[in-house]
Amino acid sequence: MSSTEALPAVHAAPRVVPFVRDLAAHGGRCALVTSGPGRREVSYAELAARVAALAGRLGVTRRLVLVEGANDLDAVTAYLGALAGGHVVLLVPPGGAGPLLDAYDPDVVLARPDGSRDGPLDLRERRAGSAHELHPELALLLSTSGSTGSPKLVRLSQENVQSNAESIASYLGIRPSDRAVTTLPVHYCYGLSVLHSHLLRGASVVLTGLSVVDRCFWDLVRSEGCTSFAGVPYTFDLLERVGFERMALPSLRYVTQAGGRLDPERVRRFAELGRRSGWDLFVMYGQTEATARMAYLPPDRALEHPGAIGVAVPGGSFALEPVPELDGSLGPGVGEIVYSGPNVMLGYAQSPADLALGRAVEVLRTGDLGRRCPDGLYEVVGRRSRFVKVFGLRIDLQQAERVLAEHGLRAACVGADEELVVAVAGEAGAALRLAVRELGLPPHAVRVCRLEELPRLSSGKLDYARIRELARGPGQAPAGDGAGAGSVRALYAELLDRPDVGDGDTFVGLGGDSLSYVEVSVRLEELLGVLPPAWHTTPVGELQRAAAGSQRPVGRRRFGRSLETGVVLRAVAIVLIVGTHAKLFTLLGSAHVLFALAGYNFARFQLASPDRRERLRGQLVSVARVVVPSVVWIAAAALVTGTYGLLNVVLLNAVLGPESWTRQWHFWFVEVLVYVLLGLVALLAVPAVHRLERRRPFALPCAVLAVGLLGRYGVLDLGVPNPKPVLWLFALGWMAARASDVRRRALVSAAVVATVPGFFGDPWRDALIAAGVVLLTWVPVLRCPARLSRLLGVLASSSLYVYLTHWQVYPHLVGVSPVLAVVASLAVGVAYWALASALMRRLPRRAGRAGARLPRPRAAVEGARDRLRSGV
Repeated sequence: MSSTEALPAVHAAPRVVPFVRDLAAHGGRCALVTSGPGRREVSYAELAARVAALAGRLGVTRRLVLVEGANDLDAVTAYLGALAGGHVVLLVPPGGAGPLLDAYDPDVVLARPDGSRDGPLDLRERRAGSAHELHPELALLLSTSGSTGSPKLVRLSQENVQSNAESIASYLGIRPSDRAVTTLPVHYCYGLSVLHSHLLRGASVVLTGLSVVDRCFWDLVRSEGCTSFAGVPYTFDLLERVGFERMALPSLRYVTQAGGRLDPERVRRFAELGRRSGWDLFVMYGQTEATARMAYLPPDRALEHPGAIGVAVPGGSFALEPVPELDGSLGPGVGEIVYSGPNVMLGYAQSPADLALGRAVEVLRTGDLGRRCPDGLYEVVGRRSRFVKVFGLRIDLQQAERVLAEHGLRAACVGADEELVVAVAGEAGAALRLAVRELGLPPHAVRVCRLEELPRLSSGKLDYARIRELARGPGQAPAGDGAGAGSVRALYAELLDRPDVGDGDTFVGLGGDSLSYVEVSVRLEELLGVLPPAWHTTPVGELQRAAAGSQRPVGRRRFGRSLETGVVLRAVAIVLIVGTHAKLFTLLGSAHVLFALAGYNFARFQLASPDRRERLRGQLVSVARVVVPSVVWIAAAALVTGTYGLLNVVLLNAVLGPESWTRQWHFWFVEVLVYVLLGLVALLAVPAVHRLERRRPFALPCAVLAVGLLGRYGVLDLGVPNPKPVLWLFALGWMAARASDVRRRALVSAAVVATVPGFFGDPWRDALIAAGVVLLTWVPVLRCPARLSRLLGVLASSSLYVYLTHWQVYPHLVGVSPVLAVVASLAVGVAYWALASALMRRLPRRAGRAGARLPRPRAAVEGARDRLRSGV
């Protein structure tokens, strides 16, 4: 019989999922709430009537019905109506019917016309009877997790759907008074299970397509009194971005998580938040093949065992089957997790002929590797299908992703025998270094593809098929692009002394900091025409493609060039400092503007890497680039002039020096800057503080500001004899760099207005400081004449060196001419900067050559590799 020939009508009483059949039993209770301007409440009695009407339209002949699922009343009614009529439902996402129409030839299609995602569903009968032989137990067909649109479907029975809804409702303790809100699509088994379990208990479901990042979503949660919502790991990423921990949600009773492993630290964090806020966190484990859920972690065990999947759902059980190829590499007691229960699918369908099959599996081999803990909880340690061998090393891709996530990188890993591909939404250079260091692979065996966002399925899970496709595409700049003298790569190689620059590297990832960014930014602006706002964290390959495709009109360049405001402020401030000391004019306050600018640059360049160890290394190197030239110059000046003592040379005069102002106080700025930087480096080396800064990048500098203000207003005696407290100014600059929206910039400005006036008691001095910080906060770039921009760039780059040297220059010339004293001071500082920069660039090169001759720390590499393989 052909696929289009209708089978004889079958009028035997259909098997119906019990909770669908019994909708009317809940009477006038609210079943569904539709959101939006046309909000309405639909009672169970009304829903039952709508479902019955739809079932009547489908007729008594049992057929294959394709339904486009959506979080709206029409789609839910269509789905339930097809089930109530005893039909087999093929549930697909909105607009996703195409591939499965050809593959399965459904008898009836309930979809919106022309792929539209709005408007009512059309019921389109493709034949009067059915072209298929449908097994009497078959009720629902769902795409396997991660394969939306694939012809491989999961066959679920009426018992599967009913039993899983009952077990979920049981362990969640769902009550008739509960009201869930849809955060996941109903065509995804997790989202569908929320609908099933609530309808089973006579509870309510609020239907919405809003995301958790929408403010309207949370207004809806409050106004409707929602008691729960569900999330996949990506949902919890978004919750942290929108400040969920600060929200007042008095009706919230519990939050559920499934759809992938949530990092244990995050499990603990949300469990603690729930405990403080009065709601429970249920971490769950499941697969479409088990209708939805197989295990849950009781909320009272989440803090103690945040990495566990918990215990089997009511009616289910687990076993562990040995996996011979593991050879015990993941530790004792590890095997493949095998699940048994009434919710285990009938089997898979690959074609319409499979719809006639009955039960083909009795237990579900999950493909996950796990162990049973002594307390009876189960935990997953890996995925059997996600192990690959790269250069003979057995790599657990899932564990590799976890390692990268622990260092703050959102990454997805795919692999083959010849290379590991890491797709990352973030710092590509850091991802490469981490992958090489933690996996023990050679750099040429790791390829990093930087993406703006990791591709995801509608369920929120990573779309590995798409990631593989992107990895096969043009992930690097074309051959030869970027290799020439006018390339971004060559510019970085020259100015950062890094001949190993790759297309995935960034300025920050290559070790660039506040002392080198000025020269790089000026030269890069010349190359690109317009300097991108986030150029310091943009991969070289992207900048090079922008350079290759940029159209830089000569006329515009003649009238001016964009310079970052921080560059202009540094240049102007050092001129004002020298000019004031040489008595060419009197404009005080510039050094304190530079202190705020130091905080601004600290946030931009020293806090860019997500890896705590990478950050610490970069911060210490940056401090050394301040300390070394300072100590060298002060020591030389002390030997030649006798003006300075040992306290100056070791940069301790600000702590142990005399209270009265003397020449020994010339270098207070450098000394206090080093103290602040070292203090913050130590603070951010604490893992908890590092995590706080990653989660709340604006809140931490606000806290530092609060501490700094204790010194500013004399509440806390810092023990520094002479300089006024300046930590709060550093914090204001840090806040300015993290002020990503108008509200935060306004908050920084308000803090400036509230704290700067009265600091010195000199209105003009205070005004200069306030103006500098506010300008830095609100104006990212300034236009200036092309010729002047290069001069400003040089002065900004050499500002530290000018500050160090001008004390030994201007006093000898100020009696001749203040102008000459200023020009000479600037010239000597620039010369010292050029000399010191050349010398410091040679040191890493020599150290690198020496390091290349050292034996590789094999034991350390193999230890890291073993930890990765074992899942520790």
